[in-house]
Amino acid sequence: MTQGERIKEIRSSLGLTLEKFGEKVGVTKQTISRIENGINNLTEQMAKSICREFNVDYIWLTTGDGNMFVDTDDNFIEKIDRIMASEDDVRKNFFKFMLSLSYDDVVALERIMNSAIDFFQDTKEDGD
Repeated sequence: MTQGERIKEIRSSLGLTLEKFGEKVGVTKQTISRIENGINNLTEQMAKSICREFNVDYIWLTTGDGNMFVDTDDNFIEKIDRIMASEDDVRKNFFKFMLSLSYDDVVALERIMNSAIDFFQDTKEDGD
């Protein structure tokens, strides 16, 4: 995956348009589009700006190694805030749905998710 493809993945995961993403790092949507499509290279300054603004791991952005985002408890609420402020209605509605669940509903959902994980792990092992 190229650096441009990784930028597109960041932008998509945050639910941001080219314009909104560009605004956050101080460039036009055309600049972001040209980087995503491999027409322009990602500059060091732009890479640092993206990492700072979106809590992206610098190593992942530049090499593809590791995880996309820097995960800390401090960033968790900020990430939710970004999702809720984004144009991504699917993610916003998912959080609204989760907030509407009772404790028992959440426990039941966890049980279903764990069963699904076990099922797919078993299926994968059977296929090896």
